[in-house]
Amino acid sequence: MSPLPEPRYPSVPELVASARSLAARRPALCSLEEVGASRAGRPLHLLSVGHARRAVLVVAGAHANEPTGGSTLLALAHRVLRERELRAGTSWHFLLCADPDGASLHVTPAPRSLLDYHLGFFRPAGSEQPEWSPSVLPPDRLPPETRALTGVIDALRPYLQVTLHGTELGGSWVQLTRDVPGLAEPFAKSAAELHIPVETGACDAAGWPVSGPGVRVMPAPGSALAYPSLPDDARLSTWYHAHRHGGLTAVVEVPMWASDLVDDPAPHPAPHAAIRRLASRLLRDAREVDLVLADALPRLRGAEGPLLRAARWGLGLVPGLAADWVQTPPADTTMAYVGSVDAFGRRLPLRAAAMLLRVLREADDRAAPGLEQLVASWSRAFADRFRARWVPLEHQVEHQSRTVVETARHARDVSA
Repeated sequence: MSPLPEPRYPSVPELVASARSLAARRPALCSLEEVGASRAGRPLHLLSVGHARRAVLVVAGAHANEPTGGSTLLALAHRVLRERELRAGTSWHFLLCADPDGASLHVTPAPRSLLDYHLGFFRPAGSEQPEWSPSVLPPDRLPPETRALTGVIDALRPYLQVTLHGTELGGSWVQLTRDVPGLAEPFAKSAAELHIPVETGACDAAGWPVSGPGVRVMPAPGSALAYPSLPDDARLSTWYHAHRHGGLTAVVEVPMWASDLVDDPAPHPAPHAAIRRLASRLLRDAREVDLVLADALPRLRGAEGPLLRAARWGLGLVPGLAADWVQTPPADTTMAYVGSVDAFGRRLPLRAAAMLLRVLREADDRAAPGLEQLVASWSRAFADRFRARWVPLEHQVEHQSRTVVETARHARDVSA
């Protein structure tokens, strides 16, 4: 793993302070308002630039462990103010952080390695994620963050919603709820200029229609799911809420650490054997974390909280997902797809172990040192296997910003 500069992702209070300063400097064009509150009472802020009826909504912070979006959102707001043509007939709206409670628990603003990143890791259980909760909860149980987000969509009726996501290790790719012809070319050009690999076989999008390298279109409602065991369905998420108003959503993913192994479109020589090995490793690794959890639980009375809930939720996904991988591999299994499965299979138990470790450390539990060694070993193996190299923060932000702007330009022609 290559040495890093000092990256620095802004906290939610820093994002709000920057947005407030921007609105104060350009009051004729900018406004900052509270559009809701989290379960813990933290405010959700919307920064608006321009007054046109046609709108673009940009959402950051939907996943606590994907910090690039906040930096990108601020860069976009400044760019929209600088470039008058971006405001021509279009207003831009920026939800600073969709999950401020989650952001307060992910405590790695300046990770220097994958281990550093995981020692402060947090990603909530699916039902507590603002964008995903509608796919797993009934409408009367949706968290307030979700209701705030859908309320903003209903108020703005954006022709495009862009939600800023990322991964700790991999490549860049885009998910679309409706195809945006012409986007793939500028997306690929930007990635190449900034030395960011395009993830061509993301297992999250197995079987989805391909608009271009690294650009996938979500399947229509009613079509089969690639991984039937997973409880969430993107087509029931807030991503599709914009369709009620004739709009669409783009999910723009960028990596913190890049791997040049994720963009190989060549057919894998023995995909079924490889997938079976990866499924077996996933089950074995998850079982190792499960054993630590089972041993420690009697000593953790009163420790139930978001970290422990999230760790148990992630571990609960493993048996079904491993079975899905073996039973339903895609017909065109590429080297990139198998690499994506490999990464996902490392990621899921590592994240659960990292969150459990934070709980054990807080309780000063005797199992913490052994689990810390496991988290360290898995983090090193993940980085080594994928030849991880840090993507400079300014490149993460520039590529994500460019992709948002290009999506907004091309989506004007496809919105209903």
